[in-house]
Amino acid sequence: MIDSMLPTIGAGILLGWSVAWPPGPINAEMIRRGLTRGFWPAYAVGLGACTGDFLWALAVALGAGAIADLPGVRPALAAISFFLLLFLAWTFLRGAVVSYRRLRSGVAAPESKRFDGTRGGFLLGLTVALSSPWNIAFWLAVIGRQAQKSLTFTASIVFALAVVLAAATWGLFLCSAVRLGARFATPQWEIVTQGLTGLLMLFFAGQLALRIFAG
Repeated sequence: MIDSMLPTIGAGILLGWSVAWPPGPINAEMIRRGLTRGFWPAYAVGLGACTGDFLWALAVALGAGAIADLPGVRPALAAISFFLLLFLAWTFLRGAVVSYRRLRSGVAAPESKRFDGTRGGFLLGLTVALSSPWNIAFWLAVIGRQAQKSLTFTASIVFALAVVLAAATWGLFLCSAVRLGARFATPQWEIVTQGLTGLLMLFFAGQLALRIFAG
């Protein structure tokens, strides 16, 4: 049972890490808090976001699991997933281009200032994750992609857990590095990570397209 889940867990970890490391409001807030407030107020933001992500994943997986076996539903989920993956790829690649242009022009990115504190940080991360239209698009894409593989509901939840735990691991690394004085969050890092994640979304979309046409 565990051996059969290893590819699913591995894919979830890869996806979770890749979507967690590009700069965004959660990472920016964790860095800001890590520099000014300490480790836990910073990491609480990431934990809140991971909690919100898993709630979205659970909701989407429950819905997908309930209807995936109805006639015509699985191909429809696969098609929705394909177009959402293309959208996510475009979003990340566009972000890389915008960051590159901002670097060339010398314009600084806008700063985020929100209430501090560990509990406030958790609620902030949770709220951002639950209220973001990007999250529902992301989870519809990845759960739809998994549904095309005829995975069970349990396998979909394991996949979602792997994604969320990988994102939480990234948050732990980021907050620890900031507290230790690392300065890797440069504009170049922002460009490269968003570009690589966009390319990964394109790769997943290509895999899914091949699976759809092969079926």
